Amino acid sequence: MMEASQESTADSLLKDECYTDFLKEGFDVKTYTAQAIHHAVIAEQLAKLAEGISQLDRELHCQVVARHEDLLAQATGIESLEGVLQMMQTRIAALQSAVDRIRTKIVDPYNKIVARTAQLARLQVILLLLYLLLSSHICLSLDIPTETFCRTIISSLSCFTNTVRLRSEA
Repeated sequence: MMEASQESTADSLLKDECYTDFLKEGFDVKTYTAQAIHHAVIAEQLAKLAEGISQLDRELHCQVVARHEDLLAQATGIESLEGVLQMMQTRIAALQSAVDRIRTKIVDPYNKIVARTAQLARLQVILLLLYLLLSSHICLSLDIPTETFCRTIISSLSCFTNTVRLRSEA
């Protein structure tokens, strides 16, 4: 019986010409107001709207009373979900913090290794140049033939190149 009266209230509101304009997809407040002013039915329209609002309030009250158990259960469920969500957010924050700490423990040493490797490569180049310079001075001072000196330099460069290649592959 109660549902039948609720349906009839909703149907009567939906079928009333006064409210059908509001249900249209392209409803425009300005156009509706201009028409009400033009037809000089403002008081009548306001009274109808007030009556409709009152009917909607009664309908809403009836719906809440009829379904208050379901609404309370849903509210309780929402509170439980909010608790779970808060717990998950806390765990995610803790996990993010742990990831940041681990990243710091990995990234900092890695960056140091990269910097030291580059520094070592530059030192090796400098040492090779010093070796070549020293070798050329020694060869000149001992009057070693140029051919022997060149073979020694090529051998040294080959050895250096192999060492650098092995380190870059590792």
